[in-house]
This record gives sequence, C-alpha cells and structure tokens, in this order.
Amino acid sequence: MLVEDTDSLALDKQKWHYIDIVVDRLIIRGDTEPNRVTESVETALREGEGVLTVGREGEDDQVFSEQFACVACGISLPEIEPRTFSFNSPHGACSTCTGLGYQLEVDPSLVIQNRSLSLLEGAIVPWARSGAANAWYASMMEAVATENDFSPRVPVRELTDEQVNIVLYGAGKQQVKVRHRTGRGRTYTWNTAYEGVIPNLQRRYRDTESDHTRGEIERYMAQRACRSCEGARLRPEALGVLVCGRNIMEVTGLTIGEGLHWVRAATLTAREMVIADQILKEIDGRLHFLDSIGLDYVTMSRTARTLSGGEAQRVRLATQIGSGLTGVLYVCDEPTVGLHPHDDHRLIGTLTRLRDMGNTVIVVEHDDAMMRAADHIVDLGPGAGEHGGKIVATGNVAEVMANEASLTGAYLSGRKRIPVPEERRPGNGKSIAVTGARENNLQGIDVEFPLGLLGCVTGVSGSGKSTLVYDILYKRLAQAVAQGRDRPGDHDEITGIEHIDKVVNIDQSPIGRTPRSNPATYTGAFTPIRELFATLPEARIRGYKPGRFSFNVKGGRCEACQGEGYIQIEMQFLPDVTVPCEICQGRRYNREALEVTLRDQSIADVLAMTVETALDFFWNYSRIRSKLETLRDVGLGYIRLGQPATTLSGGEAQRVKLSTELSRRATGRTLYLLDEPTTGLSFEDCAALLRVLHRLVDHGNSVLLIEHNLDLIKNADWIIDLGPGAGNRGGNLLAFGTPETLAQVEESHTGRYLRNALGVEAQVGVAD
Repeated sequence: MLVEDTDSLALDKQKWHYIDIVVDRLIIRGDTEPNRVTESVETALREGEGVLTVGREGEDDQVFSEQFACVACGISLPEIEPRTFSFNSPHGACSTCTGLGYQLEVDPSLVIQNRSLSLLEGAIVPWARSGAANAWYASMMEAVATENDFSPRVPVRELTDEQVNIVLYGAGKQQVKVRHRTGRGRTYTWNTAYEGVIPNLQRRYRDTESDHTRGEIERYMAQRACRSCEGARLRPEALGVLVCGRNIMEVTGLTIGEGLHWVRAATLTAREMVIADQILKEIDGRLHFLDSIGLDYVTMSRTARTLSGGEAQRVRLATQIGSGLTGVLYVCDEPTVGLHPHDDHRLIGTLTRLRDMGNTVIVVEHDDAMMRAADHIVDLGPGAGEHGGKIVATGNVAEVMANEASLTGAYLSGRKRIPVPEERRPGNGKSIAVTGARENNLQGIDVEFPLGLLGCVTGVSGSGKSTLVYDILYKRLAQAVAQGRDRPGDHDEITGIEHIDKVVNIDQSPIGRTPRSNPATYTGAFTPIRELFATLPEARIRGYKPGRFSFNVKGGRCEACQGEGYIQIEMQFLPDVTVPCEICQGRRYNREALEVTLRDQSIADVLAMTVETALDFFWNYSRIRSKLETLRDVGLGYIRLGQPATTLSGGEAQRVKLSTELSRRATGRTLYLLDEPTTGLSFEDCAALLRVLHRLVDHGNSVLLIEHNLDLIKNADWIIDLGPGAGNRGGNLLAFGTPETLAQVEESHTGRYLRNALGVEAQVGVAD
C-alpha cells in the first residue's frame, strides 16, 4: 500500500499489524548520487527506530539494525565490552550458576555409600545420622517398601535400579500407608505421598535459614555442570560472539600449545588484522612463555585447584616474569617446588635468560641442579633456628663445595650423602589395588600399592600422581575407614581396603590458623606439662587445676590481651599494628599463674624453651619426654614449644604432624600419605625426614610418598612411575618395582635420573 493510499486504510484493532514506511525507491546506476542513498538510509533508521529493510527486485528482503539486537528473534545485547566475556562479572556470567560453571546437587553415591547395608541398617546416610528422627524415617521406609513390593531388610545392592530410584527420588503422587510406633508405645497410622530422599534434601537445602543444616546437607552434595551453560560459565549472548569460528570458551578450552597455534594461524581480514594485531601479539607473548617452560599441555581454562604443585609454581613464575623487563631484581622462593628433575632445565634456562637480559635473579633454593647452575651461592647456617643465622660460605659452587664448614657444600661435593638402603623391604604380602583410574588425565590404569613398606609414586610434573594418590586413593579410603565426605575421583574399584584400619594424609598445611596453636598444643605435650604444673606444691596450696595454666581460658591467662601476648591496634587508613601486651609483656599469663614455678621456670618460660632445652628440662617426665623426643627426631629441636603455628614453614608444619603420628601408639595397619614432603627441606633435613619415615615403616605401617627428590626415591622399597609426559601425554603406568628395576626402564624420565643416584649402568629395559 502506498503512502498516498492511507486515507482508505482500515485496520482491525483486535489484531497485531506491521506497517512499513517506504522511504525511497532507487535504480542503482553509475551516476546515482551517494548522498541520496545516505539520506534515505538515515531517514529510514530514524523513522524505523534503528531498523530498516532493503528490498531488491527478485531477491529476498534484507533487514539491517543499528542496535545490538536480533531483528528475527528479538534477543538483545548490551554494548559489547571486555566484561561481557568475563564469568567474574554479572554482565557476562551465566545467570543460573553465576559464572561458576557448576551447581551443587545431591549425589546419590554420597547418600548411599555402603550398598552392603540394608535400608533399615542405615544405608541412607543422611537418615542414619538424623538421631531421634531415624525411627520416623524407618517407619516411612517400611511403608514405601511394602507399597512397592521389596524388603527394606536386604542389602541395597540386591534391590533393582527401579526400586533404588523410588527410595532416592520418590514415587510421584503415589500414596503410602505409614504406621509409626512412638517411644511411648503409641501407634499412629496415616496416608502420605513419599517425597524421596534427594528431593527432601534439596528442598530443605533451598528453604532452610540455618547454616548448620545447610552445612550438614552439603555433606551429600557434589558439583554438577550447570544445565543452562553446560559448564561454559558465560551467558548465551557472550558465547554467540565468534572469532575465526570459535567462541571465547572454545578458545580457552584449547591447550596452551594449541592456543599458540590458533593465535598464529588466525585467518582475519586486513581490516580485522589492523584491530587485532596488538592483541594477538600480547596473547602470543604470554602463551609462548608458558609453552617455553613446559606447560604446553595445560588447557587455558583449567582451574587453579586442579594444577599440580609444579604446574602452579610455573604459572606463578610466568605471571611475574613473563613481561621480559630489564634492570629488575627478581626474588624467587623455591621455584623448583613440585618440579621433576626432567623439568628443572626448563626453569633454569628461563632464569638464565632473565639474567642475560640484564636482570638480577635471587633464588632461595635447596635443589641440587639449581645450586650448581647458580653464579654465586650464599650458604647460611650452620644449623637451624638459634643455631643458624650466620654466613657459612659464599662464592661459586666450587668454592662452597671446598668449604669444610658448609653442610651444603659437603652434600654437593659428595663428602656427605644420603645412603642407599642395604636391602629393600619385601612388604607384608598385602596390597591395595586401584582398578580403572581415569580421573583427570589418568588413562584408566590399574595400580597396586604394596603394604608394609616405603612406597613412592614418581613421574614428571602433571603426570597424574596427585590425582591417583589423593583424589582417588585417599578420598576412597577416607570414606571407608574415616567416614570422609569427599567424593573420590573416577575409577572402577579399590580392593584391599580391609588390610588397613587408618589412613593419614600428612600435608604441609598449617597446624593452626591462629597464633594460639603451637607445637606444644598440637603434639599434645602441653597437656601433661599443665598437669605437672598443677601438681606443684604452690599450685596445690592455691587450688589451681591444669586449666589455670592454659592461655586459652579465663583464670590463668592475661585478660588484657586474652592470652594472645600482644594487642592489635587498628590504624585508620593504615595497616593494623601489633604491639606486645603492656600488662603481661607478651608472656600471655597473669601474675598469679606465673608465680607457680618448676625449678625456677614458670609456664611462660617453658613455652619459650626450644625443644632441645625442654627435653633436658623434662627428661625425668616420660609422658612429656616421649613427645619432645619425636619432635627432636624429625629435626625440629630448634623450634620453641610456644612458637605460633602461623610462623612455621610448610616443611616444619609437616614434620610437627609427623612427630605427632610417631608419638601415637602404632596399630601396624596405618597408611601414611605424604605429598612432596621434601618441599623446603635441605639435604640434612631430608636425611632426618627419611629416618622418621623408615621408623614409621619399621613399626609395621605403610608409607606412600609423592616425590621428585632422588634421595627419597632411591630409599623407597617400591616405586610406581607414571608418565611418560604430562597432561594428555601422561597418565599411564610406565613401570613399577624397586628403584633398581625402575632405573632400567628407558621410557622413564625418573629411571634415567635414578641411574646416576644409584650408580648403576643403563641396560635395555621395557616398561611393565
């Protein structure tokens, strides 16, 4: 209809109508004025509120819009900016999972953990833990079983999948007749719809206002990919923007090596390349640095918690020094943490290039290869704690090796070494076997862990060691013997669990998060010390109990500082300042508690003693002496009993945990797991650690290490080597056996380095 015909236009007000305004008609010739086309387009966009249609004779109409919206479906976008593609911003994050990529959902495997139990024996863990309400749940379960023709008294594994699903998810609107007998003997009967265990937990989790209830239900929940974004973490509009046919999550899902190739092979038009040139150069530079330090196999979107220690260390290094500045002083604290000797040369090469560019690199390190590559070494000692703090030797590696006073030089030169055991333990004949391990990069491997010996899992960084030992083995054993709540990694089965009665994971996490925790309290030595002070004549006269000598409770502690020993002063616009308490002068106790002394030493004086001093002081008190001896045996004779836990290094905290385990009565059936216990330890500390580990095994226990340190690997009775590479190039079982066996396997990087440590000649061998 033409504009001039609108006078006769009649519209039905009950219907939607679309009216187009024809702005111009053109026949495109060589002499057509561009200004006319421009003016017509501007007019059409103005009258059409940003939308215009171009109709060409014999062809379909084309619709154009100056808005960030689809003219066909109506989906609109805000102006595209960097935050549109960030899952940490509400502008780009998926609205369902808020950018996490997952949601917490009740996991059936955590609700029913032991399928050999019947429903009435507590197979449904949330109901078994419900205390008094358990009887009501039992009545409900019997009613559901009766209605659906199965017995609640047979093991769950004998029920069909359909019957288990009814228990877990309910039976819709089906009514069941519940008959419940109370503790007072009264019987009640009623009809109700059975909700199902999982819908019940999910409803309570969603509706409750109690943090305790929410935390309890989270014990049975696991992470599941978000159903809206399928784990992509971004809103659909952000995922609809493509570069070279890929959206941003598809690009970050590439490995660093693949991403580097994608950046360099990007096919863009000349105009697009002008826009993207500097951006691509920046991405190329960052990815190239990560690739050069051996992280080409890591996907760019991989979460930080899934990185191994060595991978995380190298990512941090890339973040700090990837800019390639000159004239900069770089200070690195043990950058080789988590690195296999095979990976050391990449890191050393990176640091060397930084030096050659005109920078200065200072490294705090215990690694043999790093020290030998250094231009200048400063060796501190000679001991630890109050026995150290002096410069023992300086110079290049040859000068430090020649210095007789240097303990480090003695190990570097070979004057002192950690010996190879004369014989390997055969074990106790029992083992734990993992079948079909396929979590993360593991390739569905079957691994057997012999018990009664010192075992070690080796392989290059990122080969799957922590996934196998911690994510699968430890979490499953913790579920079986310690009611652990963490879900183990993907695997088929673990057998032999009955051969152990306890599993202990000794990591390098702090022994306490506040200064109130210290070695004396953690190891349990402080309890008999306080009891001893309570038996002294002065304490008995005053009626003091052991609690009087605790700085955590009222009575003996200084109330001015609440037993902290210091006062924290809040400074407006500045960091808080910590100053010693003016009342107790940092001693943590009040005057009355300090007046009770043992051989002129108050309880505060005892906490200020080193372990060695305290051991001499309490030598005649066996309960205290035994705990202090284990601290000394693990090489911690220099730390103070009351030293705040927050001031202990990771290696010190781990050895405090080890000493605590040593002081406990050995069951002979305990499995100890340690992930790289040599982190932060010198050669002499490693020797002390080995003595402790051998002592644990000699008591009949089993110890399993994840380790790269060759001194510990060569002392193992049994080695399991994963590889051959990292990421998708690893996850296979290369070899297993004694260190001598592993040294003959050509495919094993660990085996090649182990030959030098053992002093054996290479032979032609194959992986088992």
